[in-house]
Amino acid sequence: MTEILGLHAFDDNYIWLLRAGGYVAVVDPGDAAPVLAYLEKSGDRLCAILATHHHGDHVGGLAELLARFPVPVFGPGLENIPGVSHPLAGGDRIELPEIALQLDIIAVPGHTRGHIAYYGPSLNDHGAVFCGDTLFGAGCGRLFEGTPAQMQDSLAKLAVLPAPTLVYCAHEYTQSNLRFALVVEPGSIAVQRRSENVAKDRAAGRPTIPTSIHSELETNPFLRCEAPAVRAAAASRLGRVPADAVETFAAIREWKNRFQ
Repeated sequence: MTEILGLHAFDDNYIWLLRAGGYVAVVDPGDAAPVLAYLEKSGDRLCAILATHHHGDHVGGLAELLARFPVPVFGPGLENIPGVSHPLAGGDRIELPEIALQLDIIAVPGHTRGHIAYYGPSLNDHGAVFCGDTLFGAGCGRLFEGTPAQMQDSLAKLAVLPAPTLVYCAHEYTQSNLRFALVVEPGSIAVQRRSENVAKDRAAGRPTIPTSIHSELETNPFLRCEAPAVRAAAASRLGRVPADAVETFAAIREWKNRFQ
């Protein structure tokens, strides 16, 4: 069975390792140092690098890792990432033979133009998706290169994954995102309960990631754009009822950008 391990980088980044049989594949190594330290301590061998998008806090460690380990590098074909040897598009499937794993590629543009996610339906007992900066715990990524329609569509692709699927995003943002979710849906028992649990986890120094698709569908306003309470919150910002889920998403995303 493939084990999933998390390494901390920078202030709040996660670098994910997929480990089996003494080999590891690394997802979004923005910094080489934590990966190199892990490899030296564990004795595991790096077999592949997976990038979700081109931002430096996700690929900044590529050059140093490749200088030491000339392994395949998978990444989005629509983005210019030096070192990527296997450009990918939505609908592709990759094989990582050293860890006996197949991953399906989901195109999730919005945060960046070519952002992709890696979905492993066989991982653990429930499946897992590595979604970079698209879907966060109780939130979603900023729109640096894409449109609200693209991001809302990308989130919808993730939302239809099986509910138990574990979500491995790349930042520890859950607690701050839940503060906003409580403003959008102040009457939500699910959001209140999750906020309390996350506060306890963070106070104890525990991560809030992975989350699950089920939890996000219950508490993430960006996956709940059809919910009456979220539509009403968007209407309060727009001064009118939003025309559809995309307009609801855009209003909530703009609100979140200004939220402190």
